[in-house]
Amino acid sequence: MEQKTNKNHSGTRAARDVGEGDFGFTTRAAPDAVRGRGARSNAVGRYEREQRLTVDDGWGGPEEWQGQGRAVRTQVSVDSSRSIIARNSSPDLGFDRSINPYRGCEHGCIYCFARPSHAYLGLSPGLDFETRLFMKPEAARLLEAELRRPGYDCRTIAMGTNTDPYQPLEREHGITRSVLQVLQRFNHPVGIVTKSDLIRRDIDILSDMATRGLAKVAISVTTLDGGLARRMEPRASTPHKRLKAVRALSAAGVPVGVLAAPMIPSLNEPELERILEASRDAGATEAGYIMLRLPLEIAELFGEWLEDEAPNQAGRIMKLVREMRGGRAYDARFGLRMTGTGPYAALVAKRFRVATARLGLNVRRLRLDPSQFAVPPAPGDQLRLL
Repeated sequence: MEQKTNKNHSGTRAARDVGEGDFGFTTRAAPDAVRGRGARSNAVGRYEREQRLTVDDGWGGPEEWQGQGRAVRTQVSVDSSRSIIARNSSPDLGFDRSINPYRGCEHGCIYCFARPSHAYLGLSPGLDFETRLFMKPEAARLLEAELRRPGYDCRTIAMGTNTDPYQPLEREHGITRSVLQVLQRFNHPVGIVTKSDLIRRDIDILSDMATRGLAKVAISVTTLDGGLARRMEPRASTPHKRLKAVRALSAAGVPVGVLAAPMIPSLNEPELERILEASRDAGATEAGYIMLRLPLEIAELFGEWLEDEAPNQAGRIMKLVREMRGGRAYDARFGLRMTGTGPYAALVAKRFRVATARLGLNVRRLRLDPSQFAVPPAPGDQLRLL
């Protein structure tokens, strides 16, 4: 059965104080439900007034509670947003505008910092984030309308900054490709971050734009261990396929870098140098890294994942995370949230600097050229006389 409880003032589960005694209160989903997913639970978002808990009252329950249900299926809805370019003023980011063709992400990365954004939709940052997805089929039309507005100030548009533009949903719907086609026609610069080898499909567009200094790509490589990747990022491309994407993009003349992110202390962080070297060998010329971030609901979701997937390392990993975050699971201050503080964070930063220097990465960072932006004639426009 399902029981509702009020949240306490801190937004955490009131049922935690009850414990898991005779009634077996839990927010965890059954093993069958989470097969092939990253999150282990589906607690409602922080803005909801009630918390739903599964309770075993001794009289049986739904198949999902008994562990006999099927895996949760992906559901896709249409996002009817009226604009497509999101803007930000964060000093930590190298861009002020971005496009996200999808909300939620089926890759299911347990550490994804975008998970808390699903709470704005009244959904859970847990399983809902990777199974209740939203697509923006009008993205290309909305983008063209925004680019045609008088006085539009062209600066690089980033894609993949919140959810992956090449997640599995893109194979069927092609929204990312339609957005790139608009940017190509307008000579508008774009920077893409992805962990999917599906980006190879769009090399025709990206290579053309790259010849004019209008496109660059960063491939996120979290680990070279296929088994660990499958557990952390269950529906993302394998590390081998990501490196193949780096090689293919580089061979096509598309500037490509590697983003070693997130670096999780004592889990994948020891691989930092190997990731950078493998990516350089595949053709990457730039590199970056980000230390694990656990804002809002992600801290509990990641903790549940650690209990299941790395129980012997969980204590050490969280101890190191707190050492880098001022004794807390997360420090949201600008300038620190990407790298952390303290001796351990400083050591990782030094290792990154030494490795990139040795490998010849970041010798020159490509700046895309917004000066070529031009609004093409719209269908039906009268041509100007010479």
